[in-house]
Amino acid sequence: MKHLMAVDSELFDLALMEADRIETTLDLIAAESHAHPAVMEALGSVFTTKTTEGYPGRRFHAGCVHADTVETLAVERCKALFGAEHANVQPHSGTSANLAVYFSVLDVGDKILSMDLSAGGHLSHGHRASVTSRCFRFEHYGVDAKSECIDYEDVRRRAKAFGPKMIVAGASSYPRLIDYGKMAKIAKEVSAYFFVDMAHLAGLVAAGVIPSPVPHSDFVSFSCYKTLMGGRGGVILCRDPFARKVDSAIFPGCQGTAAVNFIAAKAVAFKLAQTEEFRRIQRLTLENAVNLAAALEEKRYRIVTGGTDNHQVLMDLSGQGVSGATAETVLESVGIVANRNVIPGDAGRAGQVSGLRLGTSAVAARKMERPEMDRIADLICRTIENRGQGKMLSAVESDVCDLCRAFPVYSVWQKNDTMPVGR
Repeated sequence: MKHLMAVDSELFDLALMEADRIETTLDLIAAESHAHPAVMEALGSVFTTKTTEGYPGRRFHAGCVHADTVETLAVERCKALFGAEHANVQPHSGTSANLAVYFSVLDVGDKILSMDLSAGGHLSHGHRASVTSRCFRFEHYGVDAKSECIDYEDVRRRAKAFGPKMIVAGASSYPRLIDYGKMAKIAKEVSAYFFVDMAHLAGLVAAGVIPSPVPHSDFVSFSCYKTLMGGRGGVILCRDPFARKVDSAIFPGCQGTAAVNFIAAKAVAFKLAQTEEFRRIQRLTLENAVNLAAALEEKRYRIVTGGTDNHQVLMDLSGQGVSGATAETVLESVGIVANRNVIPGDAGRAGQVSGLRLGTSAVAARKMERPEMDRIADLICRTIENRGQGKMLSAVESDVCDLCRAFPVYSVWQKNDTMPVGR
């Protein structure tokens, strides 16, 4: 960071402040984790400047000899990690990956069946606010009103009535496992492509702690900065027959030059994901989510679906007299970051956000375990129940700081001048 300090002290100070925020904050945002410093070094490496339109051995610019090796390394590591026939590591984001999958085999106006956002889906799965809804005809399936889980017979009925050309599985706020085998069978019954967006689950799948969608799917996409603990950017996995179409949909279809520094960071993340330490963190992520959900239930907070099978815990605050937005704000004021989220019961009520989504990937990366989940549940409840009471919230904030100090994120690398580590 010495060069940044010399050139732009304002931005250097912001980096220091962000490092301080990370160290003193409990990150419970399900879409985040803490990347290894090696990943960050790759992101800030000399590969930042190289222009590389095309693919290894088939570039539209000279000087790509090392960039080609980086991309090939990332592809081979990714294929081995997930057991995939083909991998494209160029997508700039998970949403970019999803767009490329759609356009690889579909025409504008084709039908897609996917999970509704209010049931746990994602914007890029055809929500009206997303450009995807302007390109394709989407219909959405939800969850059973009682169990709050996917009703596969309902998905089958909708698929047969709608006749989609593609069925999408995957979610951003669904705390249960998806039966990819059942979804693939439904897709086959209606002659549809089967596409899984595992953006949130890639790390858990890589570690083998939850089932993989790869054996069941025509296409799989994911982003690298969530449970996979990598840098920014997305990835597409697919069967060999679709490889050329996927590659063409990324370049020249959806993107120009690849970000070689992103790809280098992906290669590092894939290597780290093959280690026992990574697998231990993923096992801990699952255990922490189960224990956090149980601890919150003991404090009489309702958990959507009654528990979790992955890293997400979705709290229903509708019976607490507080909205998800209010809970998010007051929690951040004491150093706990989470995010407001719609829950199935909010469907049909515009503007209603009764949920709070929690994720355990980042706290598992800090090596927190069951005792800490009990403490975190207590801190969450104390904060929500004492909102507006400054003295009580100050006490919670102090307890949050104590817990964070006991489980540092990056301070162990303080002597490494490539890392912002606070003041």
